[in-house]
Amino acid sequence: MTLKYLNYDVAVIGGGAAGIAAAIAAAKNGSRTILVEAGPIFGGELLSGMSIDGVLNGRGEWIIRGVAEEIFEECRKMDALIGPLHDFRLICYVCVDPEIMKIAIMRVLDRYNVTPALYTQVSDVVTDGDTVRSVVLTHKNQRTVLSAKYFIDASGDGDVAMMAGAPTELSDASGDLQPLSLMFRMSGVENEPFLRFVRDNAASLAVGESEAVRAGRTDEELAQAIYDQGEPTVFFRGNGPFLGGAIQRGEVAPTALIMIMPTSKARKEVCVNATRVAENINGVNALDVSRVVSRLMEQVWSTVNFLKERCPGFENASFAGMAPRVGIRETRRVMGEYVLSGDEAAKAVKQRDVITKGAHHIDIHQDGTRQVRIPIADGGSYDIPFGCLIPKNVRNLLTAGRCISTDRIANGTTRMMGQCMGTGHAAGAAAAMCIAAGHDDVRKLAVSALQGRLREQGAVLDGTH
Repeated sequence: MTLKYLNYDVAVIGGGAAGIAAAIAAAKNGSRTILVEAGPIFGGELLSGMSIDGVLNGRGEWIIRGVAEEIFEECRKMDALIGPLHDFRLICYVCVDPEIMKIAIMRVLDRYNVTPALYTQVSDVVTDGDTVRSVVLTHKNQRTVLSAKYFIDASGDGDVAMMAGAPTELSDASGDLQPLSLMFRMSGVENEPFLRFVRDNAASLAVGESEAVRAGRTDEELAQAIYDQGEPTVFFRGNGPFLGGAIQRGEVAPTALIMIMPTSKARKEVCVNATRVAENINGVNALDVSRVVSRLMEQVWSTVNFLKERCPGFENASFAGMAPRVGIRETRRVMGEYVLSGDEAAKAVKQRDVITKGAHHIDIHQDGTRQVRIPIADGGSYDIPFGCLIPKNVRNLLTAGRCISTDRIANGTTRMMGQCMGTGHAAGAAAAMCIAAGHDDVRKLAVSALQGRLREQGAVLDGTH
């Protein structure tokens, strides 16, 4: 097999929300950057159809801007941006057309001359003491030794960090892992009859789960607010009459929710979050993940039929497609110089070394109809410190996205796409700044300097609840 050698300033591993933001940030801050992705296209969960959570807090304040906003703006130019929207339960979010998002992502990556490396996996990491010298990439027809001054692990699973010798954690003392899911989309949904059904069935909805969102309103008033918003944004709870009855009748598999959110006004299309397999499956085990794909697909199909038969507005809707991959909520967390706790997140704690924020409720899916949902205090946001991105025992490696340094409870909120883009922006900028300053250890970078650069580039570090 042919062996090839490449050298870049910054190598970003993982082409999901975190990796895209990291690569863009590194490149726009002056570093020659390559973005490595095992799949055939960049985007990760941004292409699932799922709402992009964690970019606004429960009050509707934007907490993630910067690189994320640049991607959203590209979507807006292509008439693919919907939102911001409120679910009148716990969160606000942004919805996009995932098909157009594919193009928008590539446009922004191309704008900053990021080198794409698709269909490419990291099979090994070469270290020299506590420094990563290179990673070994495997393609169809060759292997490549990719050297870089700084590496960013945005793999979601902490693959590079683990192979480089950084400590990782999986789950906690419980041994539990969150379920796997598969998002899907339906087109031809008639908005008005669906929203009337939502308005008239408040007992079936999850609404007002945060006092900051409820604001003294009844469930019926919150259902009316969903109707008045005019977009198909709703959370049917698993123990409510509508979904709970379907579970009891065997029409759908047990689940805590059916969440519906818009993806395309032109196609009258929505994304549906409804499926789950909860067997403590380790998402880094490809064979274990593979064996549940067919079960998730069958859950997709049963939910499609249920909505068409039972939900007004869906009578003439059509199945429009599935996410390009199974959604994995939880695998390894890379232990860093700071470990963010769930208590800090829930209490909306602000931090001196903040490099991005989080606002999505602590969300830990479980088996059957069970799900932990803990709101962020006062509908506000918490701060993520720089130390959460710096793995222990390695000098020139940063993490971004789902695998950053937190406890398991905090991971239930930091794993959201908004926080993936926020940590990605910070990691990419930090790597480029270290290179420009000649630092051989990311810990030499003054956090104040990084904060200044992030603010210049539109990141939100202060001024919100």
